[in-house]
Amino acid sequence: MSELLDLAGIFVIALSGALMGVRKRLDVVGMAVLAEITALGGGLVRDLILNVRPAAFQSLGYVLVPLAATVIVFFWHPHVARVMPAILVLDAAGLGLFCAVGTAKAMEYGLSPLHASLLGVTSAVGGGMLRDVLAGEIPTLLYDRQLYAVPALVGSAAMAGLASYGLHGWPATLAAAVLAFGLRIAAMRRNWRAPLARGVGE
Repeated sequence: MSELLDLAGIFVIALSGALMGVRKRLDVVGMAVLAEITALGGGLVRDLILNVRPAAFQSLGYVLVPLAATVIVFFWHPHVARVMPAILVLDAAGLGLFCAVGTAKAMEYGLSPLHASLLGVTSAVGGGMLRDVLAGEIPTLLYDRQLYAVPALVGSAAMAGLASYGLHGWPATLAAAVLAFGLRIAAMRRNWRAPLARGVGE
């Protein structure tokens, strides 16, 4: 069940990578690269830091799912773009899931709550950051004007706190994921933004 949820989150995030490829007028190879790196990049970085074999190299589904997302966007990108509001909701769910799962895995490997939280954020937003760098965009992590990294940080911190008090398993993971998801959705609907430096205009 956990792998199915993981693959579902990967699929949704891969859609955003492939759509970025369309906006940048990349060919199908470029679209596939952005889809793969967006979906798997954060988890790859996390697992390399933990010195374990990346999950993406243990199951064929982790590679094939982003390719399937690329095919869908390649043929039907106007329709995919049209349902972006729904995709953004699913993306928020993937953000919550990845930050919670990433933090829990880091705690299992003995990292401190602080370092586990940072690695949880990396799991959630690392792929998007790599996508933006490859596409020539300012990474969302450095320009979090729509509160994307902040919800991941809050969810990761909640997961680390729960794990520190001996609360593990899917209930704790779900609680942290829902917290991050709720904050991201609230930021989208209420247009919450991270502040700029004092005196800097919008």
